[in-house]
Amino acid sequence: MLTTHYLPGSPCWIDVSSPDLEASVSFYTGLFGWDCISLGPEHRQYHFCQVGGRTVAGISPEAQARGGSAWLIYFQSPDADTIAKTIEQAGGTVLVAPFDIEGQGRMAAFADPAGASFAVWQPGATKGLGLVTDAGSLGWVELYTPDPAGIRAFYQSVFGWRIEDLPMGGASYPVISPAEGDESAAAAGIAELQAGDRPHWLPYFEVPDCDATVALGQRLGATVQAPATTTEGVGRMAFLTDPFGARFAVITSSA
Repeated sequence: MLTTHYLPGSPCWIDVSSPDLEASVSFYTGLFGWDCISLGPEHRQYHFCQVGGRTVAGISPEAQARGGSAWLIYFQSPDADTIAKTIEQAGGTVLVAPFDIEGQGRMAAFADPAGASFAVWQPGATKGLGLVTDAGSLGWVELYTPDPAGIRAFYQSVFGWRIEDLPMGGASYPVISPAEGDESAAAAGIAELQAGDRPHWLPYFEVPDCDATVALGQRLGATVQAPATTTEGVGRMAFLTDPFGARFAVITSSA
């Protein structure tokens, strides 16, 4: 499961890009009960979103630079520059070259060979999210790709991930763990992309009541991409887009 003990290759940060910061802040605070704090003009009005004073996500004004509104998953790396070279050598694309964020850390953004965007975070003062797996925070991340088997070699060469096929609903589900973690460190999965869709990483947010969250999201302007369903042993989940088209999922995990 996700933890805030961040190992190399583990998901450590998420943010959503928005063409209208005020509207996105209103949507996500209404949906998840987040408190959102602007970092001011020196940080281009980037917002930290918090639950009980602990950061669970960010909201960025850079939707145009990312090609539209989207959630971006950051994976921990001890050296953003070295991993950027590794990603290029493995067939990925550098979208944003490594750069410093005023002592907080160093980041870069990439696309994998299938086109799914992701980022890396080299921690400085900011180590990563302050809360995960609790209500209103990140509970899981998932890669949607046209060739789940073929993409493994890329990510394993970049992050050294362990990928184990686990049985789920009569099929197998590839589960990702960072190289330095044990079996309990599983933090992500890989799913096959539906025809006509584009490859992407998707965040899942833990919520107390999946159906109630979906209904609230619709009132706030979200679009339901897939209605709430229950997966035995996992939980009840639904897939949404925010008012600007950024995709995310909500899940009420099984006890």
